Amino acid sequence: MSTTELSWFKSSYSSGSDGDCVEVAASPAAIHVRDSKNTRGPRLDISPTAWGDFVASVSGPRSTA
Repeated sequence: MSTTELSWFKSSYSSGSDGDCVEVAASPAAIHVRDSKNTRGPRLDISPTAWGDFVASVSGPRSTA
């Protein structure tokens, strides 16, 4: 699947000041990640299972201490 066929989006945590951001797009076979400042550069393709594990690990309960 080419990058033009994917629907890319930025995190809701991204700032509007061209900060360090990544964009993500989903397809049936993979989750695609790229640098928002270099959209024609390389991208990382991750299996849906690995992406789910990653999201679960970073969005788990946060410590208030």
